[in-house]
Amino acid sequence: MGANPRRRGRQSATQEPVQRSDGGEARLWHLGTALAVSFTVAVVGLAGLAWLAWVLLGLAGYRHHGAPALKDTVSVLQLVFATVAGAGALVALIVAYRRQKITEANSVQDRTRVLNERFTSIAAQLGDAQPAVRLAGVHAMAGLADDWKQNRQTCVDVLCAYLRLPYDPDPGDDADPAARAAFKANREVRHTIIRLIGAHLRPGAPTSWRGLNFDFTGVIFDGGDFHGAEFSGGTVSFDDAEFSGGTVSFDRAEFSGGTVSFDDAEFSGGAVSFWHAGFSGGQVSFN
Repeated sequence: MGANPRRRGRQSATQEPVQRSDGGEARLWHLGTALAVSFTVAVVGLAGLAWLAWVLLGLAGYRHHGAPALKDTVSVLQLVFATVAGAGALVALIVAYRRQKITEANSVQDRTRVLNERFTSIAAQLGDAQPAVRLAGVHAMAGLADDWKQNRQTCVDVLCAYLRLPYDPDPGDDADPAARAAFKANREVRHTIIRLIGAHLRPGAPTSWRGLNFDFTGVIFDGGDFHGAEFSGGTVSFDDAEFSGGTVSFDRAEFSGGTVSFDDAEFSGGAVSFWHAGFSGGQVSFN
């Protein structure tokens, strides 16, 4: 069956992720600078302690009674050695701090690399010829969006892009069984995407996608459940969408803030319900 002309040339579902750096990057002084500063602090501290000891000894009158006693000398030496040991401990602390920050930075880089590899693998699944593989890719992409906050929008964009791909209409009950089965399998993949998006927009979702952008421009909806979804903030576009069969529910959905557009959307067949849907704030257009 030929694809709807309005569906040709839509964006591919296998997009490249936007490279964003995770937090936690190490911003450290050069080791030589850190050690120089540490030793300078230690020397200044030692000089300050020696001066303080000299002042205190003068106040106590020890400097007016000849050479200091052995125990006083030992006490001063203990103070000096304690100060040197403290300086060494400070250096060790700085080195340990640098090692920890470098380890954290490497861990962040490794995690980002693994997430990018997951994205590439999952995007390939979404382009597979087998519906079961694509269905697994849909669930995997949703899971990746939950795990990868920095690129959550990119993962959602890929799922929306899949919905915008060319979509052959229902061939009918009298069509070739293979064509009928292929249509049902593809429809199941698409409805799963819609179901996952709706689930992530409802209150109580373990990971919320509220506030993200959703581009359903030109998507053919022949069923879908957005009941109770909260489209808050971001931009949601149903421009040129076709509601052409099945049942699509926006019951008790909340459209608050951001921009929501149904411009040139076509309602032809099936049932679309906005029962008790709320529109508050932002901009909503049904031109």
